Amino acid sequence: MKFAHVTRAEDKQPILVAVRGDFAIPLDTLDESFATLRQLIESGPETLARVQEKVAAQPEGAGVALAEVGYASAILDPPIVLAVGLNYDEHASELNLDNDSGPVLFSLFPNSLNGHGAEVPLPLELSEEVDYEGELGVVIGRAAKNVTPEEALDYVFGYTVVNDITARNIQFAEPQWSRCKSFDGFSPVGPVVVTADEIPDPQALGLTTDVDGLRVQDSTTEYMIRSVAQLISSISQSLTLLPGTLISTGSPGGAGRSRKPPLYLMPGTEVTVTIEGIGALTNHCVKA
Repeated sequence: MKFAHVTRAEDKQPILVAVRGDFAIPLDTLDESFATLRQLIESGPETLARVQEKVAAQPEGAGVALAEVGYASAILDPPIVLAVGLNYDEHASELNLDNDSGPVLFSLFPNSLNGHGAEVPLPLELSEEVDYEGELGVVIGRAAKNVTPEEALDYVFGYTVVNDITARNIQFAEPQWSRCKSFDGFSPVGPVVVTADEIPDPQALGLTTDVDGLRVQDSTTEYMIRSVAQLISSISQSLTLLPGTLISTGSPGGAGRSRKPPLYLMPGTEVTVTIEGIGALTNHCVKA
């Protein structure tokens, strides 16, 4: 099943919907009072099963046409967004950075979360080297602590698409990576979260990124240095991953910085990250 947070003219806040075909079914029309996907996740698998049954019972065409809604971040209020750096050899090589140690982890600030179809404001006074990074996002379904790689995928609620937008000049000027990736709107997520039962193997997903129609990233999640299961296991040894946590699992090669000449995002640029089995996340860049 697919879930999203969408916006309608009559709503003051984004609402949680189940996405079926070309329609969004608001959960409040199913007598389910969850304001956010995190609340649904925290309520447990039995609640999810109940919601799935209610959605399946709806007639074809029930809900609101997706063409009539906007999108907020597919996960609105995660306990934390953890991003993984240098998880594909080609990307580490093109940035001339070492990835021989354990997973490179950093957090993304909540103000950076953005939705499908939304504008990404570019702070040109601080950076004219803003880059794209298409990534698979993993949403944790239940508290994970000291889990093994073999059991790690049992802790996944679902998967989504992330564009880990980065101000490269700031990234290479500072010893930490959170600020360069956490400008307002720099972390588009969505358009949907697909439940884990629809993604049997997260290491077999095609991933592409297009900038103004030019294919700039074309890879697959099988080339991750550390798989989704290995990442969850490794991170859980030192901290408890809470339900609703979003992990952005790293970007394959093809970053704009590595191209000759470099291809950075500018006002007017459109970026689309597509992951097989999940969907396409498109954003439009504007001057901040």
